[in-house]
Amino acid sequence: MISEFEKHAEKLGYQQWTAIQKAVYQPLKDGQSVVGIAPTGSGKTVAFTLPLLESIKSIDGTKLIVVEPSAELAMQTQKTMLEWGSLTGLTVQGAVGGANISRQIERLKEHPNVIVGTTGRLMNLIELGKLKLDDIQTIVIDEADNLLSEDTLDSIRELVDQAPDDTQLGFFSATQNDILKHVNRWFNQDMQIFDVTDIDDTQGIVKHGLLQVSNKKKEQMLLRFLHMKDFKALVFFDQLNTLQKVSGFLIHRHVREAAKLTSEQNQTSRQNALRDFRKGKVRLLLTTDVAARGIDIPKLPAVINFDLPRDARTYTHRIGRTGRMHQNGLVINMGDDHDLRHLKQLVRDQFDLSNVYFSGNQLSDTKPEQTVTDLEKDDKNDEGPTQGLERVANQKSQKKRPVISNPVPKPHHKKNKHTKRKGMRHKRTTK
Repeated sequence: MISEFEKHAEKLGYQQWTAIQKAVYQPLKDGQSVVGIAPTGSGKTVAFTLPLLESIKSIDGTKLIVVEPSAELAMQTQKTMLEWGSLTGLTVQGAVGGANISRQIERLKEHPNVIVGTTGRLMNLIELGKLKLDDIQTIVIDEADNLLSEDTLDSIRELVDQAPDDTQLGFFSATQNDILKHVNRWFNQDMQIFDVTDIDDTQGIVKHGLLQVSNKKKEQMLLRFLHMKDFKALVFFDQLNTLQKVSGFLIHRHVREAAKLTSEQNQTSRQNALRDFRKGKVRLLLTTDVAARGIDIPKLPAVINFDLPRDARTYTHRIGRTGRMHQNGLVINMGDDHDLRHLKQLVRDQFDLSNVYFSGNQLSDTKPEQTVTDLEKDDKNDEGPTQGLERVANQKSQKKRPVISNPVPKPHHKKNKHTKRKGMRHKRTTK
């Protein structure tokens, strides 16, 4: 490793390289195409960044392209690669959808050494003739199990076809799908596979909890979590419309410590939500699998599955946001008895799930004996600021209302009942 990188690693407090970083360093530096499989948070970005940047000189022009599934992840990777690349004078440019394409085209004229982008925007630039891959040395497909799916596989293959036949390829992911297992057939390259899942030691202790709660009460349960000291969590949803509904519920109750991160938001809104979440201004970040894929939140205490994942691979990616780099973490799975039993069967070979309970504004492994008073307290805790003020006002008005014993009944006056001639006009007779 070059001295600039060694000194920077020491400055950052690196004590040892992770399993995936050790495994792929020399093969990537030697130009070998690789598949790297390692748990989330195990340092895969740095694993391909260091050896590939060492092989590039600032005068070489554009030599490396990294493809990411989302704009947020692309910007996160760009930041990491720029941090290391600047040590040797390398330039790194982003190319993501939602950003000004004219500005990106202008920057491409400067021939950046590295381009980090999303599939759609990279293909747009290629089709416009503004990005040419004739001299590309390496292409990295990050979050490969996601990008090598039926929806995006053709676009990835088309992008790779634009580069020379001997272009080095790197595929990195936390899990494998069928396409990734047989990636040699799809890209006609001799791939060296490094799966360090079993020997990786970067994960902290993560507790996987099953919290039984009906679908109607899940929204109120989110309010209760905010009563826990220093609690912060990514909240995952399957459906965007459910996320929007819950977001509206929290807004209606004037909860300012919640925000949403979705693919429908513009780039500025997503960046603001992530920034506030990282700083702690936002404690509940409502998101989907697509929007939160690969995002790194340092020392994230918890992940909440508002909607339970439908397969083990999705569960693995969600829970990988917590318990990273030797930090402990917590996963809270909310659902009814049937849903929780199904989830337990789904991931029983990989994770140990156990029941957790919420009582006294904290989670517990012991089932509480809840009294009527406790239930009333929980109902009050579920109230937003507006409902609480209304309840207090009602209590005060009830106290001021005078109580009269043996009240005197009001006299009852019989009303004249009309005959069938009601409403009919008739003459009065005078005597």
